[in-house]
Amino acid sequence: MTVLFINGKTIDADVDPDTPLLWAIREDLGLTGTKYGCGIGQCGACTVHIDGQAARSCSVTVADAAGRKITTIEGLAENGALHRVQQAWIDLDVPQCGYCQSGMIMAVAALLKETPQPTDKEIDAAITNICRCGTFQQVREAIHAAAKA
Repeated sequence: MTVLFINGKTIDADVDPDTPLLWAIREDLGLTGTKYGCGIGQCGACTVHIDGQAARSCSVTVADAAGRKITTIEGLAENGALHRVQQAWIDLDVPQCGYCQSGMIMAVAALLKETPQPTDKEIDAAITNICRCGTFQQVREAIHAAAKA
């Protein structure tokens, strides 16, 4: 049994400690907003926050996540209000298929926490998530809108 602290709740996860955090989140805890994309930490669809930092949950074991503060897309909104990045995504109609968007939103929220007014160069360096629909221009506009919010 591994104790995980996810979205403000303490959860006993009855999984092998070597299980990727992604699978514990999705399959064992039923939080399906975090998506499986590539399984090797490259695409970013599985991005969550661990201790406030963006992390690719397919590349982090449950044992490595134990005792750390984990936030998934389901826990990003606070007190019934969407996070400013989530609101910018809606306001600017960013997603097409939407599959990668939860990971993208989590990566952007972490970026804005560290760099409140990022330049395009800083966005390019920090947001390495892949969107097969090619919504990168809308993503950039939403990042700038969220930064102003």
